[in-house]
Amino acid sequence: MYRDPVQSLEPLPSRNAAPHALRVGMIGIGTVGSGTFRVLARNQAEIAGRAGRPIEVVMVAARNLARAAAVVGGNVPLTHDPMRVATHPNVDVVVEVAGGTGPARDWVLAAIAHGKHVVTANKALLAVHGAEIFAAARQHGVAVAYEGAVAVSIPIVKALREGLTANRIEWVAGIINGTTNFILSKMRDEGLDFGAALAQAQALGYAEADPAFDVEGIDAGHKLTLLAANAFGTPVRFDDVQVEGITALQRLDVACAEQLGYRIKLLGVARRREEGVELRVQPALVPAAHLMAHVNGSMNGVMIKGDAAGVTMYYGAGAGSEQTASAVIADLVDVARLAGTSAAQRVPHLGFHAHAMNTLPVVSRADVCSCHYLRVPVHAASGIEAVAGWAAGRQLPVRQVTLAVGQAGSGPQVLVLTQPVRQAEMELALNALQAHPAVAGAITALRVEELA
Repeated sequence: MYRDPVQSLEPLPSRNAAPHALRVGMIGIGTVGSGTFRVLARNQAEIAGRAGRPIEVVMVAARNLARAAAVVGGNVPLTHDPMRVATHPNVDVVVEVAGGTGPARDWVLAAIAHGKHVVTANKALLAVHGAEIFAAARQHGVAVAYEGAVAVSIPIVKALREGLTANRIEWVAGIINGTTNFILSKMRDEGLDFGAALAQAQALGYAEADPAFDVEGIDAGHKLTLLAANAFGTPVRFDDVQVEGITALQRLDVACAEQLGYRIKLLGVARRREEGVELRVQPALVPAAHLMAHVNGSMNGVMIKGDAAGVTMYYGAGAGSEQTASAVIADLVDVARLAGTSAAQRVPHLGFHAHAMNTLPVVSRADVCSCHYLRVPVHAASGIEAVAGWAAGRQLPVRQVTLAVGQAGSGPQVLVLTQPVRQAEMELALNALQAHPAVAGAITALRVEELA
C-alpha cells in the first residue's frame, strides 16, 4: 500500500538511509525507473562497494501511485508531483526518467537550482535544452550525468570523455537506434518490406504505436548531438543535424546492397573536416565484411576514430529496462564519488571545460562528400550501357556499374557505386539521369560509408 501523497512530503526519515548514503529522488518509475530500482536493490552491496557509500531511493514521483507502490514497496514515499522530488531538501540527486522535453526541463532546472545533481536517460531533453541545462549546472556547481541517454548499455559517453581524452577525435559513427536496426535486420534476413518489419517490431515491443521518432531518425539525431558535443567540444546543436529516416527504404534496395557486398544500416555520423563538422543521420551502405554490418537486431554499435587510439568499436544492447538502468546507476556511482571534490576537478559535462568549447561551423548537406549507391530502373537490360555512358559524359567518378540479379518482378535495375562526390554535384547529376529516356522510374540514391 502506498503512502498518502501529502504525508510523503514530510521530512524523510533518516532511519531509511545511513547518514552518508546518497539519497536519490526518482521522477518516473516506468520501464527505466523500475529497472533502476530493481538493480539498485539487487546489487546494493556491490554498488555501495564501488561508490564508497550506499545509494538509496528515498522518494519517487509517478502518475500512477498504486503501480509505483507495486514496484518500490511500502517504505519509499510517493508523490504525484515531480517538482516535490526536484526540490525536496532530503534528496541529494534527482533521477529523471519520465521523458519528454517540456515539464522535464522544468523539473531538471528546479533540481539544479536547489543544488541537486541530476541523472537522466532523456536524450531528447538534452538535445533540445542541453545548452541551458549544462549552463545552469555549471552556475550551481552540480553534475548532470546522462550515460543512459546514448546507446544504453554501452558506456560511450564515458569512453569519449575519459577513455579517449588524449585523442583528437576525427569521427564518430554508429548504429544508435535499436528499433530501426531491428527493422533493417528483418528486411535483410527475412525479405520483409518496411511495413511488415515495423509491425514485427511493434508486436515485440521494440517500436512504439507511433514509431515516428525512431523510424524517421529523430531519436538517433538526439543521440548523435550528444556524441558530437563530447567528441569535438562543440555545443549541443540538434537543429544542425541532417536527419533522414528509413520509412522510404525498399526491400529491393536491401537485396541489391547485398548483391554488391554491402548491408544497409541507419547510421549517425559526426565527422570533423577542415571546414567544420558533418552531423548527419541517414540510411547508408556499409561493407558486409565490416564489423558494423554485423550489428543486428536491436543491438547498437559505435565506432570512434581518434588520432592516437585509431579506430575503437563499442557494442551492446540499445534498449531495455535493466540495460538502461545499468547506465543510470553507473552515473549515480560517479555522483556518489563527487563528495568533497570541487566543480573544477570533475569530468566536464560535455568532456571539455566551458572555456575550451568551440562552436565549429556545420558542413551543409550540399557540401557533404561521400560515395553513393544508385539503383536506376531501366526499360531494358541494355540500359546499363546508357547509364554507363551517362556517367562518363557527366564525368561522374564511378567504380562499378552492374545489373541487379535475381530480383524477379522488379524490372531491370542498374546498380551504380560512385567514388566520393559532393552532394550538390550528385543531385545535379541525378536530375539529369532521371530525365534520360532509358530510365523507367524513380532513381534511389543512398550514401555509402566505408568506415575505414
